[in-house]
Amino acid sequence: MDKPSWATPLPAVVFLAVGAVAMVGAAVFAASDAPGRFLIGLAALALAVLALLAGLQRPRLTLDGDELVVKTIRGVRSYNRADIERIRIVPYPRMGRRVPMLEIDIEAPQERLLIFGRWDLGEDPRGVFDVLDARGFVPDEFSER
Repeated sequence: MDKPSWATPLPAVVFLAVGAVAMVGAAVFAASDAPGRFLIGLAALALAVLALLAGLQRPRLTLDGDELVVKTIRGVRSYNRADIERIRIVPYPRMGRRVPMLEIDIEAPQERLLIFGRWDLGEDPRGVFDVLDARGFVPDEFSER
């Protein structure tokens, strides 16, 4: 049985890392402008942290048989179908438009709300919802979007 998984696209992670290196180079060449060097260095640090976090959390979501495996900064957690209370698509306002986000409510072993967007999954959350629904992870009352 195949294990579908979703993650931030690898080229995006690589571009973030390359951008961080380029910003460090720009900070070095801005030697005569201390405030500019600080701001460029801060931007380089932000890009490096984003690249590191996106790289460490790959893949973010995986279907492994009867378990939904979620990788976060704190580690990997597995949830079976009984642990999942609800999976749904919710439109969130972003920059003047509404974008779909995948919400997963976990009931056991402790209550959690997991929210995934296109950046986390590497594709449209509606497509991931459809795969989860086809594999039986979406409870019946939420099966229709």
